[in-house]
Amino acid sequence: MRVLGTELYDKGFDQLISDSLIILDGQPKNLLISPSDANVLVTAKMDADFAKILHQYHWNLPDGVPSVWMLKWKGAKQANRCSGPDYFKSMVVSTAKKQLNHYLCGGAPGVAEALKLTCQRWGNHQIVGTHCPPFKTLSEEEIMEIADDINSKKVDMVWVGLGAPKQIYFAHRLAKYTQVKLIVTIGAAFDFHTGRVKKAPNFVQGMGLEWLYRLAKEPKRLAKRYFKIVPLFILFNLLEMKCFLTKSRGKR
Repeated sequence: MRVLGTELYDKGFDQLISDSLIILDGQPKNLLISPSDANVLVTAKMDADFAKILHQYHWNLPDGVPSVWMLKWKGAKQANRCSGPDYFKSMVVSTAKKQLNHYLCGGAPGVAEALKLTCQRWGNHQIVGTHCPPFKTLSEEEIMEIADDINSKKVDMVWVGLGAPKQIYFAHRLAKYTQVKLIVTIGAAFDFHTGRVKKAPNFVQGMGLEWLYRLAKEPKRLAKRYFKIVPLFILFNLLEMKCFLTKSRGKR
């Protein structure tokens, strides 16, 4: 079911994990997954080139309570939030006893290595590689070098944490050269699971106000983004609701 023109996974978090494990039992297909929050959805709504790339992803996950509200309002009763950090932890834990290799790509220097230690504390010792890309647009040769490292380690899942929309472009480019099963963009999960950034309390997340909590914690970095994205997300959804209701009435 679509929210702001992007098809979102609407079967719920538990089914997402089951469906992901089925993919991991198969052959490498370089399938792309993005937990897509309001920032990603609004960017896709306003940027046709970005939308073209995002819509090539195998799944876009509803990484935000307001998106879940919209899915449910449209009839997707099983939909619930599928956040990047939650998806990452659940998949790492679920595959701890399986012969499946993970690769961590992203974060500030040293963060991916710290996240590897976190995964080991969760019982998963199949993190076979880490990489911290430089803070710049990489050349095709540099992308290919990362892919060669991933392929040499027989990786099944690549986790990319570079922030959106950068990580969406990066993962899409990387998938052209890898032989893996899943490539997932998880943004702030690198910082959340290494203790660099504190997650919002569950009741704040449930109210759909995680963005406000994060803004209070990191005002300099997030203020410009949120003061633009949040009003646009509300406006675009109101317009979409109006269009949806008009079409519904027309079918009666």
